[in-house]
Amino acid sequence: MSDLSLLVQMGFGALLALSVYLPLRCGQLSLATPGFYVIGGYVAALLSTRWPALSGDGAGYPLTSLALELVVAAPVAAAVALVLGRPVLQLRGIYLAIATIALVEILRVLNLNLAWSGGAVGIFGIPQPFAGPGGYALATWVLLALVCWLCARLEAMRLGRAMAAIRDDELAARCMGIPSADVKLTAFVISAVIAALTGVLAAHFLNTWNARQGGFDASITTLAFVVFGGSRIWLGPVLGGLVITALPELLRPVGDLRLILFGLVILLGPILFPQGLITPERLARLQQTLRRP
Repeated sequence: MSDLSLLVQMGFGALLALSVYLPLRCGQLSLATPGFYVIGGYVAALLSTRWPALSGDGAGYPLTSLALELVVAAPVAAAVALVLGRPVLQLRGIYLAIATIALVEILRVLNLNLAWSGGAVGIFGIPQPFAGPGGYALATWVLLALVCWLCARLEAMRLGRAMAAIRDDELAARCMGIPSADVKLTAFVISAVIAALTGVLAAHFLNTWNARQGGFDASITTLAFVVFGGSRIWLGPVLGGLVITALPELLRPVGDLRLILFGLVILLGPILFPQGLITPERLARLQQTLRRP
């Protein structure tokens, strides 16, 4: 894998980690991110391969068509999240996690058996809007920068403070007049949109799309990004997604030992850093250290 391709994959990992992180800010353990990721990928795959008008003059897939796919994927994912989120988010903890895993598996089975999705084979020959991985790296990291900016803004916004209050004590938040159901649903919808936008870029980057792109394994992997990096501040999921995505490739020189070392990192990370690599306290201490003369 080239360095630019690895950067693209790392960007995808960080975006999906932020998608998991947003419901966690409300104390909601949602593992539905791969399902919305797959929805975004199918929107891109279907529009680009079965709607000839988007292909332009054939010299290359137009960036305007890619932008249209992003514009379509966002409301589609948001609509699905709105329909499913209201009843599902009544659950909490492990029950919510199981319910969202079930949603991901339902989508996977449907996509495996529906004709329009290509069944188990999937959709091949998805056109390329960029000549090489450099264009994908730029688009992915621009999207990542925008999502990071949004998450950083949430820290100071009323919505972000409400999400933190619900995470700390939902009953107390309700007593203070915070509409916890609406706040949790908003976080769930934003999470779905981020995952779907990532899926659009991923479908073009991979040149093929099928139901196996999102399943139980993907749910656990995206959760590992957040657990490893930290779930109390948005920088944690970003770091976790970047590191865990890049680690298998960086360990390739050690040969067969790389999977063992990768497993040890995943195992020891939560043991040595129970709250993740990045926490608000560690960031505060780092800032104090940097300010010292």
